[in-house]
Order: sequence, then structure tokens, then C-alpha cells
Amino acid sequence: MDPIRNPFAPGAGQRPPELAGRMRELQAFEVVLERVARGRPERSLMLTGLRGVGKTVLLGELRSKAIKHGWGAGKIEARPDTELRRPLSAALHRAIRDLAVRHRAPDRVEQVLGVLKAFALRVNKPDAKLRDRWQPGIDVPAAQGRADSGDIEIDLVELFTEVAELAADVGTGVALLIDEIQDLLPEDVSALCAACHELSQSGAPLVVVGAGLPHVPAVLSASKSYSERLFRYARIDRLEREDADLAVMAPIEREDAGIEPEALDALFDASGGYPYFIQAYGKAAWDAAPADPITVKDVQVAAPEAESELAVGFFGSRYERATPAEREYLLAMAELTQGRDEAAGTADVAVYLGRKPSSLSPARDSLMKKGLVYSAERGHIAFTVPHFGHYLLGRD
Repeated sequence: MDPIRNPFAPGAGQRPPELAGRMRELQAFEVVLERVARGRPERSLMLTGLRGVGKTVLLGELRSKAIKHGWGAGKIEARPDTELRRPLSAALHRAIRDLAVRHRAPDRVEQVLGVLKAFALRVNKPDAKLRDRWQPGIDVPAAQGRADSGDIEIDLVELFTEVAELAADVGTGVALLIDEIQDLLPEDVSALCAACHELSQSGAPLVVVGAGLPHVPAVLSASKSYSERLFRYARIDRLEREDADLAVMAPIEREDAGIEPEALDALFDASGGYPYFIQAYGKAAWDAAPADPITVKDVQVAAPEAESELAVGFFGSRYERATPAEREYLLAMAELTQGRDEAAGTADVAVYLGRKPSSLSPARDSLMKKGLVYSAERGHIAFTVPHFGHYLLGRD
């Protein structure tokens, strides 16, 4: 098969494999857009799931849908130890520009941009030197007395209200999409919940769509007890067999090629139905196939190449971020679960390592902060990356 035509290569194809089996989420978001635009109450949305299930791709598709509906839309990726104010300012600036195209009152748009600029400039510390001050690139004077108190919770409520009212002027809304939402600082999570609560009370046309690891609901509820009422949670998991087959066959058929049923069986067994793995094994199988259709032998020949790429780019890049003490903890988890995608008891990890549970808390907490593990339930810990335990047990 021609490697240049490989439909599983990053960016190839008209519809990424990660979107197979996600029609329910896409259709539900269409309903959200319609309800909010008509002034009806609707909760913001949180997508949760392990790494490799296609949350980021789905988030991008939801953003595209919002824009097609005439909404303003901005997307950010939260980063550990980074304040929300600066990236949020850039995302909402983009959303306002989307709305400005449809708005008939330039002065009104500039007014909201002035509030946004005031919000953004609070990133700068009062004693910062002029050369060290960040400028948000908004070509209007900063407003005063609105979203500029320096208290992120107050400012975010006021800013969201201003931006939502601008969207209401043109009969649409604003979608703010936040990837890796579990990495937000605690004060920013609290402010985001407070702002969403205010918007839900007023029916303002602004929705937050977050994506993150399975413990996101716990992160939000730890911040605000009422957070469970603010968001609709959607668990994004590995694909069912029918959808996994579609993720393989659709891109192949677009290239006027085929794949044997036995090869589909082998790809599903290798990938476990996880979209990222489907793409990796599918790409390798296409490159390994000397002729059409792809056979089970092609998949078997290609598997080591796919596993090698995953070991470096998907598993290895994360393993390298761990300290020796953290790697010891990870390997203990893998041994206790025998490489399966299951949770391990924190007490069991301590017994396995012959240590007191309290002595392992720093390593566990650091691994959670790095996004390598999450608290599956009280007293249990699990990998955020599918097949990570299998990878660890297979290392030399």
C-alpha cells in the first residue's frame, strides 16, 4: 500500500478515527447550542476519560460545530502551575472576534474588548517593570471598574457576563473549550465554577466545555460543592467493536482499499478499541501491507513497529517524566494489576514495596500532578494511560 496515501497518518482523512462512535456527544452538543441560543437553561459540559480516547479531537469538533452555528468560540489547554487569566484572555479575544463579524455596533464590541483587556492586564504584578509587563494585543483602551479587581472569581463572573451579553446581541452564544481541565489551579477551578453558576442562574448564552482525566468530577466538587449541578458529565471511553471497525474501515475505504475481517479482529485485539492505538496500529498495518486488501499477516508484521512507536512517543515520553521514586511506584502498580487496566490499592502498593503508606504519598501526589495516575476511588490509584502497566512490565 502506498505510504503517501496512508489514511491513518496524523492529519490524514476527512474524519479522524477518534470521532467514530462519538455521534451521541456531537448530537447532544447540537441540542445545547440550540437551547442556549434560545435563552433556555443548559448546563456546561465536561468530557472525561483516559488518555488516548480522543477527547482533544472531540473538543476540536465541538468548537467547529459552535462556529458553524454562528457562535464565538475559543479553546485553551490548561497547564500545571499556570494561571488561567492569560490563556483565557486570548481564547475569549478570539471568540469576540468571531462575534464582531455579525455585530452591527462596533462601539459595543470595543466596549467588551475594553473589559477583556482590563481583565487580561491583571496578569501583570503591580511592581512589575515596564519591559516585563505583558500586553494582550487588544487595540482598545482598557475599561475601568469591570473585571479588573484582581480577584479571579469576581473578574471571571463579570467578564463572562459581558461576553455573553455581546453574543446575545446577535442571537447566538459563546463556547469556551478547556482541555486538560484538571490542570487548572484550585483558585481558577473555583472561579470557573462560580462563573458557570452565575451564568446558569441568569440564562446567559455562554457554555464551558471542558475535557480532562476521569477524576475531573472530584476536582470540581472539591472546589465547589454545587459543581455537580453545573455540569453534564460525559465519559469518553474506548470504542465498542462496531465503532472500532468503522474507525478502521472508513479511512481505508476512502482510499478505495480494503481489509479482511480477520485483520479487523487482529487490530481490535491489539488496540483494545482505544482510538489512539487504532490509529497507530492502522497506520503501521497500511505501511506493511504489500497489496490490497490488508490481511491479518500484515497486521501481525506491523504490530512490532506500532508498539515501538507507542513505546517512544506515547508511553516512553510519559515514563521519562517520572523520578526514580515515582517509577518504583508505577512499576508496583503494574505488578499488582499484572499489567491490566485496573486500579491498585494504595495500601497494597505500600505493602508490595515494604513501605509505610505515608512515605509514598509524595511520589503518588507528584504522579497525580504530572497526570500519570489518578485516584480511581478512595484508597485506589490507576494509570491515566491505557496499557501503561503492560508497557512497564515489558520493559527490559
